[in-house]
Amino acid sequence: MLFRQLEYLVALSREHHFARAAQACHVSQPALSEALRKLEEELDVQLVRRGRKYEGLTPEGERIVVWAQRILADRDALKDEVGALRTGLSGRMRIGSVPTASGAVSLLTAPFTAAHPLVTVEVVTDLRSQDILRQLRNFEIDAGITYLRPGLPENVATLPLYQERYVLLTSAADDLARRASATWAEASLLPLCLLTEAMQGRQVVDQVFAEAGLRPVPRVETDSVATLFAHVRTGNWASVVPHTWLHVFGVPHGMRALPLVDPVRAVPVGLVVTAREPGSAMARALTEVARHTDVAGALERLPGAPDLP
Repeated sequence: MLFRQLEYLVALSREHHFARAAQACHVSQPALSEALRKLEEELDVQLVRRGRKYEGLTPEGERIVVWAQRILADRDALKDEVGALRTGLSGRMRIGSVPTASGAVSLLTAPFTAAHPLVTVEVVTDLRSQDILRQLRNFEIDAGITYLRPGLPENVATLPLYQERYVLLTSAADDLARRASATWAEASLLPLCLLTEAMQGRQVVDQVFAEAGLRPVPRVETDSVATLFAHVRTGNWASVVPHTWLHVFGVPHGMRALPLVDPVRAVPVGLVVTAREPGSAMARALTEVARHTDVAGALERLPGAPDLP
């Protein structure tokens, strides 16, 4: 059995298509198919359901994929560990983030890359919380930044980073803009642009509205926090955004950011990694940086933002 054969199987499971899997692995489709046939012969079990086109993996194949992902992750972790012992940590670290937390990612990547100059960081910021947990489980990312909600899997280790709070982002011409804060009830009466319902950041906002007996219906929905800012900029919309995004944009000209009160809500956000030993050298290094970085303090010192309660 070769690592290459396991890589092909994992790629096929991810791409659901022989040609795309072969392209992802930089080999021809016949070479990938033949390697998988030899793996089936060696394991003496059918892994792929074959017809006129790819029809999926067999139940045995699905199970072997889990082992393949684990073996390949351990191989990569071993290479990182040996490299770190010889010349310092090097390679690529993959971080997944929920969109609402992506504005805070740079507070970790900056000190991390300074401490480990041979590492390249890849950040994916359009993931839902469940996507992050799935990709951690499948060893597709080394770490994630997401909401630390109850019921996280036991095989996930967490490190709290900050408390996410919410501001009403509105046009400076709006009557509310002269106020020091706004209530959730007042926000519900405005033409709102919010994240889509599938995103946990939106679910948190909906929960706060519901607890106040409110159910606003946004006229525009998006999966991008930056798009929320763009819509508010037109003067036609208001939005509820995490205070962390003011760290990225400040309060743009022509807008106001008002802390939302009645109630004041804070939701914990943190770093999540797979709780395995010895685990990923990349994840351990990032966790160490996070332990010594005051992310919450940095997010409270927002240029041009109002004092938050």
